[in-house]
Amino acid sequence: QLRLVESGGGLVQPGGSLRLSCKASGSAFEGYSIGWFRQAPGKEREGVACINSRGQRTNYTTSVKGRFTISEDNAKTTVYLQMNRLKPEDTAVYYCNAVLASVYDYWGQGTQVTVSS
Repeated sequence: QLRLVESGGGLVQPGGSLRLSCKASGSAFEGYSIGWFRQAPGKEREGVACINSRGQRTNYTTSVKGRFTISEDNAKTTVYLQMNRLKPEDTAVYYCNAVLASVYDYWGQGTQVTVSS
């Protein structure tokens, strides 16, 4: 069974950067598509970025394009979300999600990102 652990969240000023990590244990990400989601207080969870199972294609929600970058390590055990030029509206709990063949679906526990001066 795949287990996901997010880290890297914290408090940052507007315009700053953070790098989130999603580390897999119990298995590697081989064959999984990985996504980063976020949920702000009082709002629904939304997709932020995703990378396909071969690590060849990425996709981003419009509000983060040009500021966030999703990537994975060669061992396919960690997926990163580099977040630059952060804005207060990026404040949320960020979750990592791994999906395999639309059958296996795993979530991490989330990491808090707060953008505030």
